[in-house]
Amino acid sequence: MSHTLLHGDCLDVLRTLPSASVDAVVTDPPYGLSFMGKRWDYDVPSVEVWQECLRVLKPGGHLLAFAGTRTQHRMAVRIEDASFEIRDMIAWVYGSGFPKSKNLDGEWQGWGTALKPALEPITVARKPLDGTVAANVLAHGTGALNVDGCRVGTDKIVTRVSGGKGFGSNFRDDGWLPPSESYSQTNSGRWPANLIHDGSEEVVGLFPSPHGAGSARSGSSNPRAVNYNGSVPIAPIGNTGNMHRFGDSGSAARFFYCAKASKRDRGDDNNHPTVKPTDLMRYLCRLVTPPGGVVLDPFMGSGSTGKAAVAEGFRFIGIEREAEYLEIARRRIVEPDSEASACQQGLF
Repeated sequence: MSHTLLHGDCLDVLRTLPSASVDAVVTDPPYGLSFMGKRWDYDVPSVEVWQECLRVLKPGGHLLAFAGTRTQHRMAVRIEDASFEIRDMIAWVYGSGFPKSKNLDGEWQGWGTALKPALEPITVARKPLDGTVAANVLAHGTGALNVDGCRVGTDKIVTRVSGGKGFGSNFRDDGWLPPSESYSQTNSGRWPANLIHDGSEEVVGLFPSPHGAGSARSGSSNPRAVNYNGSVPIAPIGNTGNMHRFGDSGSAARFFYCAKASKRDRGDDNNHPTVKPTDLMRYLCRLVTPPGGVVLDPFMGSGSTGKAAVAEGFRFIGIEREAEYLEIARRRIVEPDSEASACQQGLF
């Protein structure tokens, strides 16, 4: 069975799962913002919830948890208090946010109370390792990130320095290479970064387009002329003064691109207010889950993580308290696979 969907409070259900049985936790939990007056968003998850996530994870297993900018600190602290190691924070940057500002009138016209929302932070945490990283990966398959599986742009040219002082065989990922160095090229793509963007003109326009500042740009200066879904046009190496550069279609192309969830991605009957795009969740699941591994989402919502995990070939366990959203998740995850659908009938 590739997926198991469970109905109930996540803390109660988590306590029924075996210890060290899950490879990764990828979730979009409540942000504690009372979003749209929803009762389930009154607070960020408790330390006890994250402690149960820690227990069911294998040693070295990663946790990725979305948060709101105003309550990210509370989310991260509770995750850390549950004995996770905070490893990083990924920023998902988008251009479609709308400011909910109280704008003033009279002599204070032009003043307001809020900035335009343009990013969501994703806490990157890890269960403590069992020995070294290498030993942990060999024993459990967890503890490391799938760098090559998440490189940005399969057609991107990356320069490898094969000689020169202090460079060894490191990748030079800044677009520039001294002419005295020997180098080779590969299309393996950019090293995944802790920034993801939605490809909108508003966001892409914030990245530098002229040469310099680490952005060696080729072709059109129009950022929308670049395919930011990872398939970036290759430009020949050229000369700029005394420096070599490789084809690089703008600095925004260095980062994984994923637009917000479309209506087709959400599904016609999906009324969940915070649906994440499947492509984004596929990327995140792939980043932290070993081949054939188990992804857990204790706050499943309408099932975006599950849909993504199954599409990536992972097994999935989803927990959802609201029956309405559980049914939406079932349709999005289970029904596309008729055989799995038949296996799931006893769960609902």
